[in-house]
Amino acid sequence: MNFDELFLEELAAPTKNAVVGGPFGSNLVSKDYAPEGIPVIRGQNMGGRWVGGEFVFVSSVKADSLSPNKARPGDLVFTQRGTLGQVAIVPGSPYSEYIISQSQMKVTLDSTKADVNFLYYAFQSPEQLEYIKNTAIQTGVPHTNLGILKKTPLRIPSLAAQRQIAAVLGALDDRITLLRETNATLEAIAQALFKSWFVDFDPVRAKMEGRAPEGMDEATAALFPDALEKSELGWVPKGWRVLPIGDAVEATGGATPDTKNPAFWTPAVHCWTTPKDLSGVAAPVLLDTERKLSDQGLSKIGSGLLPVGTLLLSSRAPIGYLAVAHVPLAINQGYIAIPPGGLLPPLYMLFWCRQNMESIKARANGSTFMEISKKAFRPIPALIPPDQIVNAFAEVAGALFNRLVKNEKQAQTLSTLRDTLLPRLISGQLRLPDAQALLKETA
Repeated sequence: MNFDELFLEELAAPTKNAVVGGPFGSNLVSKDYAPEGIPVIRGQNMGGRWVGGEFVFVSSVKADSLSPNKARPGDLVFTQRGTLGQVAIVPGSPYSEYIISQSQMKVTLDSTKADVNFLYYAFQSPEQLEYIKNTAIQTGVPHTNLGILKKTPLRIPSLAAQRQIAAVLGALDDRITLLRETNATLEAIAQALFKSWFVDFDPVRAKMEGRAPEGMDEATAALFPDALEKSELGWVPKGWRVLPIGDAVEATGGATPDTKNPAFWTPAVHCWTTPKDLSGVAAPVLLDTERKLSDQGLSKIGSGLLPVGTLLLSSRAPIGYLAVAHVPLAINQGYIAIPPGGLLPPLYMLFWCRQNMESIKARANGSTFMEISKKAFRPIPALIPPDQIVNAFAEVAGALFNRLVKNEKQAQTLSTLRDTLLPRLISGQLRLPDAQALLKETA
């Protein structure tokens, strides 16, 4: 495959403002934002293949005054300051035009020379990310500028080859997206079931009204009472108990062995997690950890190796990350861990914590950063349904969660394959037929 070496500016469309940054600072300020109108692309709208997420808007009149700073479907948007290296494509819908903020830059490509999807992946390659890092201006907040962006060197194959390469990588991304969208749906179904049974008490209310509870068989419906009674938590199903959550489940913490002592970390045998491991997870499941401990390091952690199925709740920096461990692991001091074996299984506790997160955070304190301690967590009152109902929920939610875990494992496998293929395809080290064959094998 032949490549031409070009600067990015040579791939820009031969039109005015094809490569442009955001407006001058005072020309777009927060008071310009309107409830609706033309969306503004800011840093939080980057991070994925497509520009997206929650937008702020400016009026059409304001947008027209910033017409040089508009981006349209098919444009590439780059981060100028903040998380350098981010690039995203402006999608075809739902908006026909956008305003880019002061922290972004955009390029409108010449479609006769460059495929926007190929360029997106080219800027995801380690080589380009290293270039952006090495050319960043380090004065104040690290940033780049239009001059540097325009002079970014690129190796570009023929337009047909660009499209074929982008198609291989895009197919992998599409499958990853579909798996994670499916997981979001599975998670939402389980959360809705938890709320129906244990927050809104829908089965109990149905029986109180002489109706059959919806969405369950007779045996499951028979487990629910047909009356409510008053408790310290308000009106709850008759016969259900209220206990401090610390009396219903074990809540344990962890520690960090001396990081300067290599004997605690080598050989790296046991998974050891910090909340950082959960910061980017796409599903509430932890399949691996960034760091691992030696046997000697593990011996320094009082809670030891926690079993598969343990629920992890980050207790600081920030409070509220949640995931169920699918590997045995040790934890640092940034967690409250809830292992299996209590009155309420970890999967039930996952949704309980979600439902009660504001109450959990309200008990946090701290001078440097907010933290919910185990001592503050354990007294939180919790409703304790009968075992049979909890088990019935765990059976239904567990089946959904098993599918979620399977999907997430597949998504991570595909992500690894994409990240392996990307630099080799972009650089021409891997032949397209070989990549296409690999793609078929994973289908």
